[in-house]
Amino acid sequence: MFVFILSTIGCKNSTERNSVAGNKDQETANLDRPNIVFVISDDQSYPHASAYGEDWIRTPGFDKIAAEGILFTNAFSASPGCSPSRAAILTGLNTWQLKQAGTHDSEFPLDYKVFPEILEKIGYKVGFTGKGWGPGNWGASGRSRNPAGEEYDMAYTKPNLKEVSSIDYAENFNQFLLERNKDEPFYFWFGSREPHRVYEEGSGIRSGKKIESVSVPAFLPDSPDVRSDLLDYALEIEYFDQQLLKVITKLEKVGELENTLIIVTSDNGMPFPYAKANANEYGTHVPLAIRWGKKLKGGKLVKDLVSLIDIAPTILEAAYGENYPEIMRTYPMEGKSLLKYFEPKLKNLEKRNAVYMARERHSSSRWNNLTYPQRSIRTDEYLYIRNFKPERWPAGAPQKIGKDGILEKMDGGYHDIDASPTLDYMIANQVEDKTASLFKNAVNKRPAEELYDIKNDPYCLNNLVGNRTYNKTLLDLRARLGAYLMRTEDPRVTGNGDVYETYKRYSQIRKFPEPKWNQDSAKNFDNKYLENQLLKID
Repeated sequence: MFVFILSTIGCKNSTERNSVAGNKDQETANLDRPNIVFVISDDQSYPHASAYGEDWIRTPGFDKIAAEGILFTNAFSASPGCSPSRAAILTGLNTWQLKQAGTHDSEFPLDYKVFPEILEKIGYKVGFTGKGWGPGNWGASGRSRNPAGEEYDMAYTKPNLKEVSSIDYAENFNQFLLERNKDEPFYFWFGSREPHRVYEEGSGIRSGKKIESVSVPAFLPDSPDVRSDLLDYALEIEYFDQQLLKVITKLEKVGELENTLIIVTSDNGMPFPYAKANANEYGTHVPLAIRWGKKLKGGKLVKDLVSLIDIAPTILEAAYGENYPEIMRTYPMEGKSLLKYFEPKLKNLEKRNAVYMARERHSSSRWNNLTYPQRSIRTDEYLYIRNFKPERWPAGAPQKIGKDGILEKMDGGYHDIDASPTLDYMIANQVEDKTASLFKNAVNKRPAEELYDIKNDPYCLNNLVGNRTYNKTLLDLRARLGAYLMRTEDPRVTGNGDVYETYKRYSQIRKFPEPKWNQDSAKNFDNKYLENQLLKID
């Protein structure tokens, strides 16, 4: 989950900031500029916060932001994976517009300006703690620091949970505040490493949580093992939320809470099979709440579709005020500012009629380190997914080659699913009636197109492609997605899709058996396959 906090106080350092701060007009402007703190959790799906009615997860920090600000029910990340989602947040662009930064664990080209750099131009002090942009190698592209800002990870603690990060997020925020100059604005990214796996197994039950209280998503088997795993996930969300409360308390103590914009969300969905690293609902639908006491008193519920590429424009409009249009001309973004929702009366409000998501490579999960390219469009009612390489394994190949060069056991792969007790349970029980279809959904090859009626099938279990009743909807969403991808110059539709296979991965590269489709002697096999993969509708 991530919280973005905005307040009206100071910033310092950098030649550019100091030169700007020396200007009297700039000093006056700084008094009206909000500070920005951006706090993001790692792998948390909507609706997993108590503000959404999930009483098996207690999130008083998130709930406070929602009750005193705006609670969004239809917020979506740009990608179901960490680093591409975070790159999109930082730039306000779709992941396919970001070259290497649009895939997982690669680089972040200098071509792309990130909002912390744009804030520095008007005197902001910038910093982050925990997980900023990543995983990946930001230095390989010539950057001098993480795109999220200057790192503040000097303070550590000893949490009660063994597997949560030892970084003391709140104390690092405090240290950052101590360095600020009185009349300079600041921006801070609070990047929680929770609830990313690994979890302390059984910690949820040991904490006193009741196994019967869990709301099990229908794409997972309902078993004690899975319920316990979900409680461990919930406990890490609660740990993150406790750190959020500490940040809120600190802002109250320094008298800045009412001048602070707080945005809480997550980079992508929960680390379970058929969620994270998937372009479906639980891979991209995330929590989002925004509080800015200076602008809005009391709670508001927004059901409109919004995207996390809207975050950067929101921050920049808050910081730049009347100069925001000029900034958007200088640094064009696909995202749209959400500050309009702070207006008391939302007359003639331009709303999104769809949001768009994308996936390329997640982990090293297939032969030759191949990607699994997906693009999707989500409307109020439907989710349409385009799988560009349906011959590949979506969750990763089921078998890998060991360090000794020997093919390992079946079901020892699936590396686009985080290792977990839930995955272990599904593998062990894959032939049982209640688990078989769910396991297939999570790991089997998928058709070139998927269409889900989200109102009636929020867990994406019934693909409607081939159902004639939905042919009109299929054609409409297929065309809308294609048109948007063409307009925004996605390499997957402009003819250079294989460029993603050339982007370097900086972590471990695994080995997998060469797939049969690649062994075909006909060199144009893949092209022939792709030409006929879309459903023809009369």
